[in-house]
Amino acid sequence: MQAAVSHLLLLGVLCLNFRVQASTLREAAGELEGVLPCGSWDCECAFTRQRGCCCASGQFHKLEELVFQRMTDLWSGLSRLNDHVQQATEGMGVAFSSSRAPGNQCYGPFNRNMPIPYSVISLNNGNGYNPALGVFTAPHAGLYSFSFTAYSKEPSANDRLYYQVQLMRNGEVMASTWEDNREDSEDSATQTVLLALERGGQVYVDLLPGRQLCGDATGRNRFSGYMLYPAEARG
Repeated sequence: MQAAVSHLLLLGVLCLNFRVQASTLREAAGELEGVLPCGSWDCECAFTRQRGCCCASGQFHKLEELVFQRMTDLWSGLSRLNDHVQQATEGMGVAFSSSRAPGNQCYGPFNRNMPIPYSVISLNNGNGYNPALGVFTAPHAGLYSFSFTAYSKEPSANDRLYYQVQLMRNGEVMASTWEDNREDSEDSATQTVLLALERGGQVYVDLLPGRQLCGDATGRNRFSGYMLYPAEARG
């Protein structure tokens, strides 16, 4: 028991002596003249102004570097986001809506497939639709929505209602609607499809050989489309 107390007293004396020596070192360093040989140490801060702002300059420098790096990362992220927004909104102005000119005359029949010229334009943002040819040419690659309505009315109930039209993408049939009977004097049908197009891809509506569209006095034969979103850029 006495040995343990002796050891504790000795440890206390050593700690007190260390604190006194450390205090004496700080005071002595503050009274030295000239430059202390501290190497990369900041002796002024280490010995005389431990709580001064100069002692925190290293930490402030690290904080500055960290903030600058974070700002650089944020700026890069904003730039990437801006690029995505521009890509996503690039095709928002691509849209068209057209119809056949009202009239009682029949369009067709022909001896071959014939694109239908929807010559009445109510919308043509992006100028992708050619009313003379009835053909839409994609100004941007992306996903598009197209819709067409085929309407026909025969002059009398005894005439044959006989039409067939089809939506074409680059010469390939994407959708079709038809009617062939003597029971109805008029009929209509509408199709809507989503199509992926490369830039320059073409979409139009064909009237098949021997078929005809008649009696469209109110412009019910329509063709329209718009871009949903552009295709992602490929690296």
